[in-house]
Amino acid sequence: MTVGVRHDDLRRRNRAMVIAAVRRAGQPSRTEIAAVTGLSNSTISTISADLIEEGILAQAKNGETAALKRGRPQVALGLNPRAATVVAIALSLNSLSASLIDYSGKAIIHDISRPATLTMTASSLVEAVTAAVGRLLARMEPDHGPVLRMTLAIQGITDSEARKLMWSPITPHSDIQFADALEIAFGIPVTVENDCNMIAVALRGRAPDRYRDNFFTILLSNGIGMGLVLRGELFTGSHSSGGEFGHMIHVPDGAQCRCGRRGCIEAYAGNYAIFRHARGESEYAQPAADIDDATMLALAAAARDHDGREREAFRKAGEAIGFGLGSLFALFDPAPVAIVGLGSSAFDVIEPALRDAISKTAGGQHNAAISFDLEPDETPLIRDGCARQALTFVDQDIFAAGTATDKAVA
Repeated sequence: MTVGVRHDDLRRRNRAMVIAAVRRAGQPSRTEIAAVTGLSNSTISTISADLIEEGILAQAKNGETAALKRGRPQVALGLNPRAATVVAIALSLNSLSASLIDYSGKAIIHDISRPATLTMTASSLVEAVTAAVGRLLARMEPDHGPVLRMTLAIQGITDSEARKLMWSPITPHSDIQFADALEIAFGIPVTVENDCNMIAVALRGRAPDRYRDNFFTILLSNGIGMGLVLRGELFTGSHSSGGEFGHMIHVPDGAQCRCGRRGCIEAYAGNYAIFRHARGESEYAQPAADIDDATMLALAAAARDHDGREREAFRKAGEAIGFGLGSLFALFDPAPVAIVGLGSSAFDVIEPALRDAISKTAGGQHNAAISFDLEPDETPLIRDGCARQALTFVDQDIFAAGTATDKAVA
């Protein structure tokens, strides 16, 4: 039986392909778009003309790209920054940032605050996020495009379908309905995502040749998180954000984790765990709420300088992460790994024990081929991932469909 394709569906698919090609390439010519998408030159011309008329695309200001091997120089197309804006929000331990991103992906306004997340009520935490967005939107200029989407990334376990925070080490409260509150306040669609997943989205967009089909991102901070991409798709659980690498068990009934269980990878490799071991405290001691960056950098310097508790603490961290990664490699095969966050600055004292642990697992047979990239600052990556996630929604669900902007916001 032959299945027909509706004209509207085909038009939407083709528009989405053109917009995606422009977003990936920056300022491609129509000929370059045709080569990437496989669409005919006439189809590209028709779609690009429509998108320019609708204010979604614009001809590059310089008018032309470099000449092709034959023929005339090609006119470059780019995303119109004023077509729309999105909001990227990142909430972590005692830190909240909100950014307004134009349609080309450029951050144009930032709002940064330091709420005491550990001591605030759930309603106060929601109010802090809402207030940050409110301050951001109040600073918008008349020529900024309409806000069509918000993405909130949170440290912890999120439910993307329910669009809420399920559990997080940054607050004693659970099941916080952030998306509903933001949508009531501003009338703009909201998604709630895990911060490490957004890091993975950002890395794939920034370096698609390295981070393409399969890769891992490990956040080494006060907590341990993971973003996982398999066969080009972000891995998420059925009822959560998935990829809870830090809360895989390293030692059954072992060290106290701040999640309430014992023996998690994080209970050996999180900042509070390294701090606890370096001070000679019991593994069953209550985890410290927050360890400042200067303290962690000083511990790493001591570990490099001399043998002692500090070096042993980082060795334990590397061992826990290594055994965890080795187990994952046994399931998914070795893949590129990005080590993100402040912990990457101490990777030199972590790596030997990490690689030794991997070599002892079923996934360690290709240990020598496993490569690590270091990204010391996770905040720009989280913001970038949120922006990319929100802009992809605008591209595919609003502009590709030909939905009028005023209807999309309403």
